[in-house]
Amino acid sequence: MKVLMVLAGVLLLSACSAEPGSEKWCAAKKDQPKSEWTASDLGTYTKNCLIDGTAVGSKDWCEGMSETPKGEWTADDTASYAKHCVL
Repeated sequence: MKVLMVLAGVLLLSACSAEPGSEKWCAAKKDQPKSEWTASDLGTYTKNCLIDGTAVGSKDWCEGMSETPKGEWTADDTASYAKHCVL
């Protein structure tokens, strides 16, 4: 029972974190010391945060995704589009 409660708590806390590449995530990374970044963080930041409008969930990102054929979307693209552009 305790294990179940701990797992539920971890899941709830992880659900509150910003999605990598989103505008909120980019802002948080900008304030974080670069020495604490992982290689993955650097790649995601470079891809999504350096050029305005490319952050996941931004207006330009949503427009770009809606112009991209659905067959070319990844599962992550689909989830992000639903989360940021539809709802």
